[in-house]
Amino acid sequence: MKRLFILFHTVLLTISMFAQEAPAYKPVDFPANYNSKIDVVYTKVGNWEGRTDLYFNPTASKPTPVVINIHGGGWNKGTKESQTSFNTFFKVGFAVANMAYRLSQQAPAPAAVEDTRCLIIYLIQHAKELNIDPDKIVIMGGSAGGHLALMGGLLANDSRFDSNCKGVSNVKVAAIIDKYGITDLWDWSFGKQKSKSALQWLGSKITDDAFIKSVSPITHVNKNSPPTFIVHGDADPIVPYQQSVDLYKKLQQCGVKSQFITVAGGLHGKFDKEKNSEINHAIIQFLTDINLIN
Repeated sequence: MKRLFILFHTVLLTISMFAQEAPAYKPVDFPANYNSKIDVVYTKVGNWEGRTDLYFNPTASKPTPVVINIHGGGWNKGTKESQTSFNTFFKVGFAVANMAYRLSQQAPAPAAVEDTRCLIIYLIQHAKELNIDPDKIVIMGGSAGGHLALMGGLLANDSRFDSNCKGVSNVKVAAIIDKYGITDLWDWSFGKQKSKSALQWLGSKITDDAFIKSVSPITHVNKNSPPTFIVHGDADPIVPYQQSVDLYKKLQQCGVKSQFITVAGGLHGKFDKEKNSEINHAIIQFLTDINLIN
């Protein structure tokens, strides 16, 4: 009986652990006139399938703008299912593409960048059936997702990471929304923070300075870069606030339309409800100012 009790208790503990590891997220609440396509395969690499959740308005009188959303997690954790609140964009008529990408455990750098580029290309290729405007693609992410958003947009027609998704000659992003993203991989790997996530993601490329530069967004800023909105807390203990300061400085030097919101005392994205509301309002105003919202 005692052995049976111990076995039963062990089974319950195991079930509890799995329940904690796989939290249930609420489904995305989208407008009644929108359609959803869940787990659409936007790219395949070997046995891995890159999937995205699409929310779009098929009956809009003209093609709508679309925002790509990229989750964070140091490139080694996180899921698209954890991203559920897109009302800010639905209210102004945006479609949403919420993406998954290869994590470090599945494939090291530049895999996640390749996947990001593939989704941009997928949306361009399928713009007509999704009723979206390929000239109004916005890309957004936080932390590692911010890094991928920056890379996806700043690369523009640089196709070095597009080998998995060929077929589009003019890859263009209309705007980037970077929330406390990594901009300089060398600094995040070997600077004060010495991020284990960066070292894991870079893998065997950790001693390749040229490669590290190639996956550092700040390297790709030039006068033709897309308008970029940045937000970062100045007390961020994970991604140094200075990374966003340096990015904004370079964007300004190159004459790129950009806006930088500093959250005083803000940690790594853990902003209060009032501050998040203020940021969302600023994002919509920024997109309005560059004629992405009527």
